[in-house]
Amino acid sequence: MTTLPRVMSKFRLAVVQLHVTSVKSENLSRTRTLVKEAAQQGSKLVLLPECFNSPYGTNFFSEYSEKIPGESTRLLSETAKENKVYVVGGSIPEEDGGKFYNSCTVFGPDGEMILKHRKIHLFDIDVPGKIRFQESETLTPGNTLSMFETPFCKVGVGICYDMRFAELAQLYGRKGCHLLVYPGAFNMTTGPAHWELLQRARALDNQVYVATASPARDETASYVAWGHSSVVNPWGEVMTKAGAQETVIYADIDLQYLSDVRQQIPITSQRRHDIYEVSCVKETESS
Repeated sequence: MTTLPRVMSKFRLAVVQLHVTSVKSENLSRTRTLVKEAAQQGSKLVLLPECFNSPYGTNFFSEYSEKIPGESTRLLSETAKENKVYVVGGSIPEEDGGKFYNSCTVFGPDGEMILKHRKIHLFDIDVPGKIRFQESETLTPGNTLSMFETPFCKVGVGICYDMRFAELAQLYGRKGCHLLVYPGAFNMTTGPAHWELLQRARALDNQVYVATASPARDETASYVAWGHSSVVNPWGEVMTKAGAQETVIYADIDLQYLSDVRQQIPITSQRRHDIYEVSCVKETESS
């Protein structure tokens, strides 16, 4: 891999672990405040959690759903422009043509929406005696990969359950992404077991940075999020990790370090494409 220019090789990433309530206006107001705080700390890209504007649950998706553009995405656009940062807007329940999606929008420093990612893999699980959840009871899956360009690097977007699918991360890596972002809301069963493990695996396997944003934990909610938003480097090390409460965490992304890791352990050039291949069968969304 060619050594990256040092002049653009570093930038600060902020991850907002928001305490989400049942009052949408409060969630949006708090989001604006915390993004401003992150920008004041030098952040160039700010990541929000899954369902940052509403409680998480199949019974909430239709109630809190919006068109895009709508109230929540207007707030994201204004906030990105006011603070001159990229905002990865976690996700919101989106209504389009009578269908509901779990959708992430991304806004540039000029306030323009540059990407919309609809969650590809719906969270349908059944762990006997612990948790059963079926997003497909309400939601429709998206059907495209989603990437966007910044002056620093290309970024690949997934939402929560998307992180479990290694092929998606591999494709993002092959298409030039150096940072993967996953707004997510793992629960008190899957969180302690798999949340950090999956992030480290995706980062290590693809020699990329991985950032995740969870809602803060609310023990009174019908769905209790694990929290522990994190950033992992290309060596598979956790750079920074939140606890359970509302907070903003920061990581200085160093793309020269990523380049060095890829040169030291050159798995990209060592893959046996004569034996195996991961390929994309559908055109991707990118900006």
